[in-house]
Amino acid sequence: MLLWSVPEALPAALSGFAVAHAVDSGFLAHRPAVGLAWLGLLLVAAGLGAVGSRQVYRLLGALVEPFRDTLVRKVVSGALGHAVRGRADDGAIARLTHQVEIVRDTYAGLIVVLRGFLVTVVGVVAGMGSVDPVIVALLLPPFLLGLGLFLGTLHLAAERFRRSVHADERLAVTAGAVLAGTRDIAATGAEEHSADLVAGPIRAQADAERAIATVTAARTLCLAVGGWVPLVVLLVAGPWLVSRGLTAGAVMGGLTYVLIGLQPVLRNLMTAVGGSGLRYVVTVGRILDAAELPAEPERRAEAGRSGELTVRDLTFAYGSHAEPVLSGLDLVVAPGDHLAVVGPSGIGKSTLAGLLCGLLRPTAGEVLLGDVPVSDLSAQRLAQVRTLIPQEAYVFAGSVLDNLTYFAPDADPEQVARAVTAIGADELVARLGDELVPSALSAGERQLIALVRAYLSPASVVVLDEATCHLDPAAERRAEEAFARRDCTLIVIAHRISSALRARRVLVLDGTGAIAGEHQTLLETSPLYRDLLGHWNPDRRLEEV
Repeated sequence: MLLWSVPEALPAALSGFAVAHAVDSGFLAHRPAVGLAWLGLLLVAAGLGAVGSRQVYRLLGALVEPFRDTLVRKVVSGALGHAVRGRADDGAIARLTHQVEIVRDTYAGLIVVLRGFLVTVVGVVAGMGSVDPVIVALLLPPFLLGLGLFLGTLHLAAERFRRSVHADERLAVTAGAVLAGTRDIAATGAEEHSADLVAGPIRAQADAERAIATVTAARTLCLAVGGWVPLVVLLVAGPWLVSRGLTAGAVMGGLTYVLIGLQPVLRNLMTAVGGSGLRYVVTVGRILDAAELPAEPERRAEAGRSGELTVRDLTFAYGSHAEPVLSGLDLVVAPGDHLAVVGPSGIGKSTLAGLLCGLLRPTAGEVLLGDVPVSDLSAQRLAQVRTLIPQEAYVFAGSVLDNLTYFAPDADPEQVARAVTAIGADELVARLGDELVPSALSAGERQLIALVRAYLSPASVVVLDEATCHLDPAAERRAEEAFARRDCTLIVIAHRISSALRARRVLVLDGTGAIAGEHQTLLETSPLYRDLLGHWNPDRRLEEV
């Protein structure tokens, strides 16, 4: 890009030189053809400059788009990292949809402007020196003074831009919450209260934007010093310069360098750096700060390998004043065990799955994987030792093979084929081939892909949270039996009674307590379990079940 900037800077670099020779050697010497030839040289330089500009803009995308992709990855990974640590990142949406695009567009503009400024100033100074060194001595000091004054205002402007970015995030979060509840707001007549909620953030953002606007006056003064004072100096010194032997063409060449070279490039720099450039720096800083995760303490490398889950006095509530969803739960799931979790809808089965997998932090008590609390394991370690398949299975953009081997990228084709056959996804995988996964997959097809992915993972604990609910009973049975034969601890949040009957043990949640045992034992000791069996089996012929 710098190399292609050289022809782009030719018009500014040659402008004063060509004008000086056109005047002195051409028009004042009564040789108009020579003067026109020198001006024609400017046209040729302008053509070369257009070619250079075209090449610069063609290369610009190769710098800008990868940079944007990097920022998107940082925003998403930072938000996920904070979520795993139990801290929601409310500003992530504003950064992803608004701030990243600001940075991307501004980054491209800054590259163009800063590159053009450097190349043009070097070319103009060289051109002025070729006309007469005294012009450089007269014009360069006020230009540098204006540039220095402008650079001195950047710190104040950056602080004001930083306030604007924070105000923008607060407004996005507040307005998003209000807009999401529009129907309830209208139904309850809470329009005035909702308006009050967003009024403060709106005022704060307006104040921040007005503070930014005041910096424009200082920027205008800097432009006057650096862009207009050189012109005045040259005009005032003109008679003195001519008396010392400087030609009229040289004076006009100096004026041309000011009007065509220094003044426009300084204006562009101040507009870009003083406006969008500051917003760029502050926004990038905000994105990187938010994406930075706190350092985790040293972890035990082998923690959780045994596959044993131990729950001690586990209590969890969604909020300090909410009723506990789980209270005082004690449970041991031995390595290789197969446990089904049953209970009425909304009783806390999925909450328990989240606690066992380390996605939720207990209000009290602890969950141990091996002999280490799940909360003490890093996200990377948790991903190695346990896997959770939720009801809504996730399928990622990419090929079928990439989706299947997401947790086991080194799996060979034979391992993949065995896993596909074990889960019962042969027909689906054969139909899809190794093309990109289509977006029109059914919910059941997505679950099959997610199940194969989990089967291939190295995890010693597998939790299926109604992960087969969109499969027919035969496909569900084949998948669960495949995991039961696999060397792992299997926990199934039951969607059908058949899942509970296939398990070695069943955990019944009733909202106030829990009881675990084998199927026959629970039939004799748990009224809720008998009711659930009756609900799943309308004929209530439990002996046939």
